[in-house]
Amino acid sequence: MSQNPQKIGLILTGGGARAAYQVGVLKAMAEFMPRRAHSPFQVICGSSAGALNAVTLAVNARNFRKGVKYLLGIWHNAQVSDIYRSDVLGVARNSGRWLIGLILSMLGINRMNRVSLLDNTPLELFLEETLPYEKVQENIDSGMLHALSITASGYGSGHSVTFYQGREGIAPWKRTRRLGMESRIGTAHLMASAAIPFIFPAVHIHREYFGDGSVRQIAPISSALHLGADKVMLMGAWHTDDDEGRRNKMDTYPTLAQIAGHALDSIFLDGLEVDIERLQRINETVKLIPEELRARADIRHIDFLVITPSQPLEKIAERYIEQLPWTIRLLLRTVGVMRGSGANLASYLLFDKHYCRALIDLGYQDALKRRDEIVAFLGCDPAAASCDMPQ
Repeated sequence: MSQNPQKIGLILTGGGARAAYQVGVLKAMAEFMPRRAHSPFQVICGSSAGALNAVTLAVNARNFRKGVKYLLGIWHNAQVSDIYRSDVLGVARNSGRWLIGLILSMLGINRMNRVSLLDNTPLELFLEETLPYEKVQENIDSGMLHALSITASGYGSGHSVTFYQGREGIAPWKRTRRLGMESRIGTAHLMASAAIPFIFPAVHIHREYFGDGSVRQIAPISSALHLGADKVMLMGAWHTDDDEGRRNKMDTYPTLAQIAGHALDSIFLDGLEVDIERLQRINETVKLIPEELRARADIRHIDFLVITPSQPLEKIAERYIEQLPWTIRLLLRTVGVMRGSGANLASYLLFDKHYCRALIDLGYQDALKRRDEIVAFLGCDPAAASCDMPQ
């Protein structure tokens, strides 16, 4: 065992149903590690749908495979009705309230609360029933976990707020448009972090309403570093080689679905991609600074590993749009979601087991191809009893 093992941070980004991809990667990692190993991640950071995966891993920090197995059970059997109401009454009432609220807002009247396109009450009930949040603190006290964080966006302050729960000595932080606040993580934090703007309702925490954690999250990696991570692994939900495909000529005006999908991409992907590029530049600069000056300036090289899909997830979503309940298909078609058009928006809302299983399989295969790289980054020996863990 290493004398001074590094704390590894895991950053699980948002993306609605796209977060199923992360579970496939985690499944492969669990197979790379010893059977009864604890979590290799001492700092776990989640935002949006990645928050559910993050809390589940933190709750099961003593047994990494158990946590991954639980996540597989959730995503492998996913149904839209587990996340948001898809019955006729639920969809009609909520979409009607959304339309009325939009009209009233245009008239300067704001008398309707919790206005959103979809009602995600089923997700709230599911989280309350299944996640034993008290185990997060138990794992922190036992040294199995250093810190857990969930990020949400404050609609009042405009700040990206990282709610964290960790060992003593972690100081709150405040930077431009972002801050870290100590808190006991619970269902409200997960619901706020996963509240996609316009689609799901904002959540009231303390004195402010919060929405999706990926909104205004201009430095996603920084939270893990503030919480004590020495190196970080990031799991994204974007395909890095599809830029040319996105530039294909469009002869028709974009539908509302295409515009909405583009907006969601900006929310979920742009901040992380920019932050990764920023970290790469910082690391290149650090190489040019002598060791003694690095210590004096409190600057260091940060090792990181990024895992993203090898295929565009919206292309996979196209194959499964018909699996959505007819009420949701009808609602999406009103904004231009059809086969081959607007699938990007659907890829965020397609909480269907067939689509999720396809993403899990893709994540699993992608991770298998990078096995040696992942094992080396985690510092795990599959033949050993466990991985190195800082004390």
